[in-house]
Amino acid sequence: MLFKEFAEFCEKLEKISSTLELTARIAAFLKEIGDERDLYDIVLFILGKVYPPWDERELGVGVGLIYEALENVSGVKKTKIEEMIRDLGDLGLAAEELTKRKKMATLAFEELTVKKVRETFDEISSLTGEGSRKRKIMLLTGLYGLASPIEARYLTRLILNEMRLGVGEGIMRDAIARAFGTDPEIVERAYMITNDLGKVAVVAKNEGSEGLRNMRVQIHVPVRMMLAQVAESFEQAMNEMKVAAVEWKFDGSRVQVHWDGKKVTVYSRRLESVTNALPEMVDEIKRCVKPNVILDGEVIAVKDGRPMPFQHVLRRFRRKHDVGKMVEKIPLEVHFFDVIYSEGETIDLPLTERRKILESVIKESEKVKIAMQTITDDVKEVERIYRQAIDAGHEGVMIKNPNSPYIPGKRGKHWLKLKAIMETLDLVVVGGEWGEGKRSHWLSSFELACVDTTTGNLLKVGKVATGFTEDDLEELTELFKPLIVSQEGKRVEFIPKYVFEVAYQEIQKSPKYESGYALRFPRFIRLRDDKDVDEADTIERVENLYKMQFELKRQ
Repeated sequence: MLFKEFAEFCEKLEKISSTLELTARIAAFLKEIGDERDLYDIVLFILGKVYPPWDERELGVGVGLIYEALENVSGVKKTKIEEMIRDLGDLGLAAEELTKRKKMATLAFEELTVKKVRETFDEISSLTGEGSRKRKIMLLTGLYGLASPIEARYLTRLILNEMRLGVGEGIMRDAIARAFGTDPEIVERAYMITNDLGKVAVVAKNEGSEGLRNMRVQIHVPVRMMLAQVAESFEQAMNEMKVAAVEWKFDGSRVQVHWDGKKVTVYSRRLESVTNALPEMVDEIKRCVKPNVILDGEVIAVKDGRPMPFQHVLRRFRRKHDVGKMVEKIPLEVHFFDVIYSEGETIDLPLTERRKILESVIKESEKVKIAMQTITDDVKEVERIYRQAIDAGHEGVMIKNPNSPYIPGKRGKHWLKLKAIMETLDLVVVGGEWGEGKRSHWLSSFELACVDTTTGNLLKVGKVATGFTEDDLEELTELFKPLIVSQEGKRVEFIPKYVFEVAYQEIQKSPKYESGYALRFPRFIRLRDDKDVDEADTIERVENLYKMQFELKRQ
């Protein structure tokens, strides 16, 4: 398929606001794609993804490289390109305009295809070391050299993972189901165990519902982790469960460990591999865990027998160099509480059966442990375990239905959580402002947004400027600098990549923001870079919290 055909289709989608019409248009488009490689790529590309989240390949292309490629093609200097972005509000539109002024002539006429874009992306992602930057710029320049103006718009947005089409995973799921005559729930399950909608679309096209049902959990392909709802009280949780499996809620970071007897892969909650940052854990898992398993657990940093703050775990996850020093500085241990695979899929087994398997595959050590679990119908016993967890420095308790299957990616009532801290929101950082005075070289406030789960759009709910230490601001400035796509005065816009956990006094109605809500006195709690943008809190949750506080005020 020509990339121009894909770009022109995206332009049509961009003008549609109805989710039903978006679904119908995408379904019709997917149905007509003959080549399954094109089908795979186009499903991912519409969602603004080059690779599934668990794939360790990444483009490694920031805004700076795009500027240089566009400068090569158009002859327009970077400062002028930045002015265009301020005027147009979008690097994609700026690329479209710059391509109209194209000065670079290609040696031979060649139309850009989806296959060519994929092959170039794969080559870019494979480049490392000395000379890789230069080669990346050359490959990008080649793509822009072949691109028509409309192709340049969507090529740029695809590289930045920001297609602006209003198409989220829910719409794509329904479109795949409609295109190939299957049920959205069957598509959803296949997606939750593969985390690859491109692959799901290809199987749906070639094998239909039966093929999707036959898709199974595979080692080294991460499964969406089962999630918990917030419980209002001990009594409410136990009324829901009657009998519950109660565990500590650790103040750490969720991990999914895959071990096949030859290789261990550790995935974060974002389904990104953090294996190389955790060498001592890999060694210990090989020693203590029977192979051919996928385990679900929580990593905590420990010092003198007490958990260190959550941020220390994330520092370990982010570490790429001098990992050995960090192993000594921030010692880790992992507490496993579930098994997803053991010599075959176990997700449909009840929790009690999965627990027996878990206990049979792990030989505990100082660094590898099985989370303590108590089966009870007594509210007072749940409260006792809760106090025990808080006294040990953790967040609270998990209250689980002993008969529940493992439901990937779902936040249901089979798992409930009770935490000691006040209710917070996990929100996507979409923009910010440079500080003043001695903070002028740091980003000192950040714009926050929740997720519209239907469209995938990010809806602003305010900005946060309190709760940061100077160390936080220094670290966050370095983290967000490469994500800046435009700047006007002190205000900047970011490629959405990171999530903040924020506390607030209350939620108010506000016409100022697209969400219709604003946070009153928001305060930064911590960076949640264990969470992907898709896992941030939704507009539905913001609305529910608003209604809950309104009801409380009336009482």
